[in-house]
Amino acid sequence: MSDHARTTGPMLASPRCGAKIRSGGSCRSPAVRGKRRCRMHGGAPGSGAPRGNQNARRHGLFTGEAIAERQQIRDLLGEARKLLETMK
Repeated sequence: MSDHARTTGPMLASPRCGAKIRSGGSCRSPAVRGKRRCRMHGGAPGSGAPRGNQNARRHGLFTGEAIAERQQIRDLLGEARKLLETMK
């Protein structure tokens, strides 16, 4: 048995990243310690969007007001469907 085979056991037993990759499979790289993703998929410090990223709010589709408005519309449409069903 070579020295290399003895030292790779912990790395092979470590949790895997599991992020979905372009080919449709999952990433096989080891996850960063204490994280669920590898260094390439967001486990590294400093990865991800900056705090207070204003570009994320450009269109306003996911503001609290917009979400509440869409929920009200869904509720209203549901009530209208029920009313139409009772009229048949």
